[in-house]
Amino acid sequence: MKKILKYVIIDILRNRIVLAYTVFLLALSLSIFNLEDSSAKGILSLLNIVLIIVPMVSILFAAIYVYNSAEFLELLVSQPLKRKTIWLSMFAGLSFSLVLSFLIGIGIPVLLYEFSATGITLIVSGLLLTVIFVALAMLAAVRIRDKARGIGAVILLWLYFSILFDGIVLFILFQFADYPMEKAMVGITALNPIGLSRILVLLKMDVSAMMGYTGAVFKDFFGTATGIITSLLVLSLWILLPAWLSVRKFNNKDL
Repeated sequence: MKKILKYVIIDILRNRIVLAYTVFLLALSLSIFNLEDSSAKGILSLLNIVLIIVPMVSILFAAIYVYNSAEFLELLVSQPLKRKTIWLSMFAGLSFSLVLSFLIGIGIPVLLYEFSATGITLIVSGLLLTVIFVALAMLAAVRIRDKARGIGAVILLWLYFSILFDGIVLFILFQFADYPMEKAMVGITALNPIGLSRILVLLKMDVSAMMGYTGAVFKDFFGTATGIITSLLVLSLWILLPAWLSVRKFNNKDL
């Protein structure tokens, strides 16, 4: 497993797209912190990058890399190696490489300019979102054999979690405006890792008052130690469940 993991990490770190992604995040982070008059505003600006750009790059790059590594995977499967080991090595290599890019591009500037609970929450959220969308990409890639359809599927997944989900939630709230939906929103939020990460960071910035009564409900739950632990467990489940499903599918897949 170590040899496969080492090969995947070295191969990805040499990739120009990953290098460009790292430089882009670093340049953007430094520019935002230097242009904003306060580091808190810089964190708010970076939040949009973490919630949109990071998941998009993670899911697209991971899916394309898996499809392009089809022959390499077939070669490994022909060796006396467990399929589970091969797939988890690929997953770990992709996750590590993209996490490293995120830490260099956004983690270091945040620690330099805003070393606080809010900054740490933003970094942790970005790291978890990176791994979550790598897991989703690998699940889509192993279930859909055709490359074009697979990449289309991961793009739709990203659009759903980043844009469409919020629209669906707003539609539900509008349809059931006469009913108390605020507490139900806590459970609905767990269905979207991007939305959950957004709420965790915004609550750390203490801007929940701008969200009205719903924000107060979120703060009562997500603002407590129990709520934070629950949120991290839910985000971890978003990693473990797709990864487990993709391993099961890869074990039984006819290459």
